[in-house]
Amino acid sequence: MTPEADSPHITPPTAARTGTLGPIGRGVDGERTSRRVVASWAMWDWAMQPFNTVILTFVWIALYLTSRQFLDPAVRESGLLADGTYMNCNEGQYLDSAYCQGLTDLSEWWGWANFAAGILILLLAPVLGQQADARGSKKKWLVGATIAIALVQFALFFVEADPKYFWFGALAVAIGAVVAEIGNVSYYAMLSEVSTPATVGRVSGLGWGLGYIGGVVALVVCIPVLFGLGQDNPLAYKLVAVVCAVWTLVFSIPMFRNVPESPAYAESEKVGFFRAYVVLARNLVGLFRTNRPTFWFLLAAAVYRDGLAGVFAFGAVLAAQGFGFSFLEVIVFGLAANLVAGVSTLLAGRIDDAIGPRRLIVIALTGLVAMAFVVFLLRDLGSIVFWICGLLLCAFVGPAQAASRGLLTRLTPPSMQGEIFGLYATTGRVASFLSPLAWSLFLAWFGGIVYGVLGIAAILLIGLILLLFVKLPPHVRA
Repeated sequence: MTPEADSPHITPPTAARTGTLGPIGRGVDGERTSRRVVASWAMWDWAMQPFNTVILTFVWIALYLTSRQFLDPAVRESGLLADGTYMNCNEGQYLDSAYCQGLTDLSEWWGWANFAAGILILLLAPVLGQQADARGSKKKWLVGATIAIALVQFALFFVEADPKYFWFGALAVAIGAVVAEIGNVSYYAMLSEVSTPATVGRVSGLGWGLGYIGGVVALVVCIPVLFGLGQDNPLAYKLVAVVCAVWTLVFSIPMFRNVPESPAYAESEKVGFFRAYVVLARNLVGLFRTNRPTFWFLLAAAVYRDGLAGVFAFGAVLAAQGFGFSFLEVIVFGLAANLVAGVSTLLAGRIDDAIGPRRLIVIALTGLVAMAFVVFLLRDLGSIVFWICGLLLCAFVGPAQAASRGLLTRLTPPSMQGEIFGLYATTGRVASFLSPLAWSLFLAWFGGIVYGVLGIAAILLIGLILLLFVKLPPHVRA
């Protein structure tokens, strides 16, 4: 494969038509990647999972930073009822109270911090991906991002349960989210160097599967700390953050040691940071002209990936407020959800290689939409409906995520892997408002929290329809 074949600026780019992944799985020296390298690459998903599962999703943000512990003491005390419990802000009689408004404000402020993180990712991810391609520095960026994420988690130990520390904690986690996405750009782009056209689905699925299962194990490790010290004890959440930081560093060691640095591609321009935006714009135009399937797939994936994110973002809320799950039931559901998603993703990797990633994504998205409607239609049967259909929803999420990564790897010329995966991260963030918007609108229109699942289903359905209109080149369809 010649440099001209990979360049998005020259028409026609042969690689984009006949098989962009010819050299993948050969490492930096032309030799086929060993099982140890593949396993070491996949372990980074496992290493990162405590930040995603424990810090961002189920524990640190949800149970600590946005809890009553960060309210002004007077406001917090105003929510205490005569029987020693606190107001339930799901009940209409308490909605306008200072206590419930304070909790709403905390969640809103966290949302703004997360929004700021999304803007930074939008600005940085594709350019840093282009720089990594041109300089052969994907692993360096990944190592740097890993260490930075660990430091962020260590820093959370110093977040006291006091309103004065809220923004310190919120901004620290938001910065961690930015760094994690930048790390993901290089990590995803390295998939083309640790797999072959015949194994890219399995390798991608291995990474996602280990990530989900790592989330289960991380939650199990943290639960004794939370229950041993008490759910209202700030020290419990501080120690959980330290456990997550140590986990990230320890389980990243195989990647540090065994995965070689990526090659620098001569056809990727080596330019300064700001000049890289000019190169990026030119490459986008070239991508649209010569590799249009990749361009349109990025658009479709941005929509349905936001729907996939919405399944996890609002699943716990739907369980607790829509189906009456207790705190312990939500934690157990979180464990089960990650386990189901992990196992299904590991299995789906082989299906991906057998039937192709697009078919697998279509099957997964169809299953997600169907289960969302079943949850809504059978909601009167109670929590058993959510246990069954909610876990089936999770069984489809992982395969769709892993197959998307594999499909984009197949579509993208090797010299543009970092840049395109930077755009993959960016387009996902650009569309990240869709699921929250649909969720909120359906609740506002129909007045019941269970209706929110229809909003998520609508986003997934739109993404599925867009994907069906993406015309893949022959080598990807095969």
